[in-house]
Amino acid sequence: MAQATLTARVDARDKASFDEFCSNVGLNTSTAINLFVKAVLREKRIPFEIAQTADPFYSDRNIAYVKKSVQELRDGKGTPHELIEVDE
Repeated sequence: MAQATLTARVDARDKASFDEFCSNVGLNTSTAINLFVKAVLREKRIPFEIAQTADPFYSDRNIAYVKKSVQELRDGKGTPHELIEVDE
């Protein structure tokens, strides 16, 4: 089977860490990349989960808390106070 070259840009530190990992498990970088390519082709998907880590501020629980707090303020249940500034 004819061989082709696959080129990808990665952070230099990531490449060095990846090369070291591959060496530690008895592979070279090219073999590890080929394993990934074969897994994608076999499974017809990326062989691991790719997810965006959600910002906890926008979690359902936090949004519900903010809405409840806003309603309490509108209902006159808030307590005014002075702004406290902290010097760093």
